[in-house]
Amino acid sequence: MNPLELAKKFAKDFASGLRTADVAQSGSNYYGQSILDPRFKQKIKEEGVSARETPAQAAGALTSRALVDVANDGTRAYWWRWNNPFAIGQGIARSGLANIESPTAKAAALLAISVPATAAAGTYDITNPEEQFRPEGYAQTYSPKGAEDRRQTGQPAQELFERFFLGRTGDPLKYETAKQEIPSLTPERYGNYLNYLYQDKGLLSLGIVKATGENLQGYPEARVLGFPVTLPMAGGFVAGAAGAKLASTTGATPRQRAVRSVIGGGLGSLLGVAAGNAANEVIAATGRNTLPTTSEYGVTAGKI
Repeated sequence: MNPLELAKKFAKDFASGLRTADVAQSGSNYYGQSILDPRFKQKIKEEGVSARETPAQAAGALTSRALVDVANDGTRAYWWRWNNPFAIGQGIARSGLANIESPTAKAAALLAISVPATAAAGTYDITNPEEQFRPEGYAQTYSPKGAEDRRQTGQPAQELFERFFLGRTGDPLKYETAKQEIPSLTPERYGNYLNYLYQDKGLLSLGIVKATGENLQGYPEARVLGFPVTLPMAGGFVAGAAGAKLASTTGATPRQRAVRSVIGGGLGSLLGVAAGNAANEVIAATGRNTLPTTSEYGVTAGKI
């Protein structure tokens, strides 16, 4: 077969692959929009298209898939969905809700698990509503410019949005102010934590995942893309998912399974948070040291 005939055959097979991909990505055969979704590859294989047997048709099908992916942010949606530890935690929580049929009940159970767990992450303090739930030791992001005490804000609505929707803690307060809220805080721990936040590049020096044995409160903490992960948070999601799954297996009807999943998920999450807090205290008791106060050091920690 001469080069012209080869080119014509490739074009014909390539176009056939495009049509096969359209079928696989339409109507009841729709399999998402990411080129990484293995179901798409399986579907076109069922139609006789594969890289080994029909390379030209496979090239056409994958070209179609790549165009759909790029145009609709198919693969990037995975990144957006899983680039936050709270989203990952909710994914874990959903694993315990398979026995719930009602979408409303499933949402209620997910909230019962997620609310205690996310509250335990340290991004907000539910007992501090007068300061937009600012966590201890951290400044308001939108405190007035030049303010000496950054515990007050000039934009309360924006603070609430960033705290609850974006999961941001804000920067640590200056040492003297943070010490007022966290009496056990020492200059060494404060300095180490600031180095961890702003200098440590973490795993593989990529700045994506990093961890410290002592945050401002003296407890272990990890950061995933800047978002905090704590033992109580992890315990809440894992135990909540387990509690919901276990509770749902005891119901005889869909309604019973749903109600019991909500109760089991909520109780499991609370127990997981409590277990994480207990583990924090044990770790802090064994690793926390008692250094001299700032005045004994003869220095004053800088402002942040």
